[in-house]
Amino acid sequence: MVNRKLDIPTCEEEARILQGIDADPDARELTDDELARMQPAAEALPEVVAAYKSGELKRRRGQRGPQKKPTKQQVSIRFSPEVLAHFKGTGRGWQTRMDEALKQWIVEHSE
Repeated sequence: MVNRKLDIPTCEEEARILQGIDADPDARELTDDELARMQPAAEALPEVVAAYKSGELKRRRGQRGPQKKPTKQQVSIRFSPEVLAHFKGTGRGWQTRMDEALKQWIVEHSE
């Protein structure tokens, strides 16, 4: 058995912790109703838990899973700063939008 010492916060530390929770809109205490409705993962998502236990879902950190759509090919290509700035300026998914723009160009310029 491992002996572990519990560090119980002081009243002042507990007050600071609670102030931090109150200040964070994404962190809130669950209601009694929400707690009552909670289920163990094995009951709520048995197929996911079974896949994890079988090793089907285990991947190394940063490793991608199998692609659902046809696999794209990775290449190294150079674009002008203006083109990159334009597409990156559109936010997440800019590479997909660049791919769609190139596909549209192919359709418009095909014989």
